[in-house]
Amino acid sequence: MYNAAVLTVSDKGYTGQREDLSGPLIMEMLREAGYNVLSLSIVPDEQVLIAAKLRELADTQDAAMLLTTGGTGFAPRDVTPEATLSVVDKVCPGIPEAMRAASMQVTDRAMLSRAVAGIRGKCLIINLPGSPKAVKENLEAVLPALGHGLDMLRGEQKDHT
Repeated sequence: MYNAAVLTVSDKGYTGQREDLSGPLIMEMLREAGYNVLSLSIVPDEQVLIAAKLRELADTQDAAMLLTTGGTGFAPRDVTPEATLSVVDKVCPGIPEAMRAASMQVTDRAMLSRAVAGIRGKCLIINLPGSPKAVKENLEAVLPALGHGLDMLRGEQKDHT
């Protein structure tokens, strides 16, 4: 399977005021799905710092996928989607659409997610919510289909019938 990296976006997680539960959950889910998780990083809710870390992780590690958690809501400091859009070459609207559709079956608050997904070079970047419950619901909705997309992105020729 492919390499992946995880980035938690959280002021309180960055300063140690709150334990990061979502990043480790993403790592666990990825490993259970057969991914090799290269790193888990934490940055504060600062667009410039988020964008810089996304560029660093996508450009210097051999990660086929980079998953973020946090910063996708309506709060003034929630800027993960803007940071993501500033570094991707192509957007992948179907991934966050699928996550929101699946989450709408659980809560109508899913419509408030501003998560985005896109491609930088040969790395797929996907924003996930900040809460562990929402992370699990969203990732379960899309993870099974991502392998085919990564095969295409990485130029792997596999039969996906």
